[in-house]
Amino acid sequence: MNENPTRQGILCALGAYLIWGLAPAYFKLIQQVPATEILTHRIIWSMVFMVLLLSLCHKWRQVRDLFRRPKILLLLGVTSVLVGGNWLLYIWSVNHHHMLEASLGYFINPLVNILLGMIFLGERFRKLQWLAVILAMCGVLMQLWKFGSLPWIALGLAFSFAFYGLLRKKLAVDPQIGMMIETLWLLPAGAWYLFVVADSPTSHLAANPWQLNLLLVAAGVITTTPLLLFTAAANRLRLSTLGFFQYLGPTLMFLLAVLFYGETMTEDKLFAFGFIWLALAVFIFDALVMRQKSRHIRRSVM
Repeated sequence: MNENPTRQGILCALGAYLIWGLAPAYFKLIQQVPATEILTHRIIWSMVFMVLLLSLCHKWRQVRDLFRRPKILLLLGVTSVLVGGNWLLYIWSVNHHHMLEASLGYFINPLVNILLGMIFLGERFRKLQWLAVILAMCGVLMQLWKFGSLPWIALGLAFSFAFYGLLRKKLAVDPQIGMMIETLWLLPAGAWYLFVVADSPTSHLAANPWQLNLLLVAAGVITTTPLLLFTAAANRLRLSTLGFFQYLGPTLMFLLAVLFYGETMTEDKLFAFGFIWLALAVFIFDALVMRQKSRHIRRSVM
């Protein structure tokens, strides 16, 4: 690969996962706002941001062409529900002191991706991948058996984002256009909730301090910027290279939760994290081995 695109891809990947990992600090700044309201602001201002972006990129003709494909539009409606539910659960977990469990969900996500790839895309597991998935399942089952509880937030975040990624992969729609359509699906419900239903101290924007309104508007930028950086990185890096950056986000969330927001690593969380981290170590080792083998094969061919 050319050195400059690779360097640009690495910087874009770092930017995306740094923003995703540090985003909880932003949501803590507006924790007095109900999660449902934050979600509606995220939808509304993301729409504004995406309209501006598509105008700058001259992509409205592609948007018009997509509206002639009703099946794709309906499936994007499904993905909008998945990503909207993921957003809502993520915001709620951060602002209700469940950041550790949210980070656990994003640690589990790569392993769920493997599982869905096997079930829906006919992908085959290597032996170490089987071991990684089994270890992750053992962590969840051990928590259920020993402590009588399941990490519902972590599982909800992991599976909703994994199914979202699976559907978007099968749809193969331009990321910017797809996100705009998804946001458009969510916009009526979001606007109706914010301007008709919501009746909290922060729902009346004219009565809010301008600093709070500015933070709420920023929700749209914080939503779209890392996704656009991720897309740019995916176009410049090998998928195997990009995969190693995905652990940066949940690691930063974990550190924020423990070091800055006083969340405690209880025994049940320790069990779950221990198994998941062991599973990820196996998963990463397998990826490194396969990468080394592919290099040897390329060299032998040359």
